[in-house]
Amino acid sequence: MKTDESAQSSAKTTHFGFREVREEDKASMVRAVFDGVAPSYDLMNDLMSGGIHRLWKAELINTLKPRPDMKLLDLGGGTGDIAFRFRAKGGGPVTVCDINKEMLSVGRDRAIDRAILDGIDWVCGDAETLPFPDRSVDAVTIAFCLRNVTRIDLALAEARRVLRPGGRFLCLEFSHVVLPGLAQLYDQYSFKVLPLMGKLVAGNRDAYQYLAESIRKFPRQAELVERMTAVGFERASYRNLTGGIAALHSGWRL
Repeated sequence: MKTDESAQSSAKTTHFGFREVREEDKASMVRAVFDGVAPSYDLMNDLMSGGIHRLWKAELINTLKPRPDMKLLDLGGGTGDIAFRFRAKGGGPVTVCDINKEMLSVGRDRAIDRAILDGIDWVCGDAETLPFPDRSVDAVTIAFCLRNVTRIDLALAEARRVLRPGGRFLCLEFSHVVLPGLAQLYDQYSFKVLPLMGKLVAGNRDAYQYLAESIRKFPRQAELVERMTAVGFERASYRNLTGGIAALHSGWRL
């Protein structure tokens, strides 16, 4: 019989920012972070990126090439940014799936404010155990969320599972800067300016300290391609955006 100490030492761990935590605890910790910043999340995205996140999201949508017959599953997109853009560009029905009810609430309110009353479903669910049938959607997107998932490989495999043959997966995520000069400036900004901005605007310094740390712990661009390939995606590739501050990864289910 294991002692409490030996059982604890054998528990699987993962990272929450720079902290090591039990795998079973990370999802609730991430949920708490986004519960706290949901009302100011979109404003903070504009402020901390200087609005550049809008260009990155536009690049994702342009790469996806929405069609009226294309059914999209957007993971971790609770506030609706990707869903609204997809619909505006002529895309078909969208399901937004997010583990965080507060973020989904913000997204629903934004949809009502925009008089978008149909074409978007809002589902509370976990990217690692998606509540959708096999081969049920034409495209899966995930923007600035994959780094918050506890088991990235499970989330990738689930994304592939729900894609129809010929379907495409796109991941837009903060990544690793490839320009040496920019890297130093970005580190200074991430660890000094972002937490202060989070405190002043969102009233939550810790959430944006976590943001900076979680980016550094996320797999590098080429490693994520390898992991996508390992779960069965074909033609996996990536494109750096703004010197690698963000990257757009692509894979297909063939």
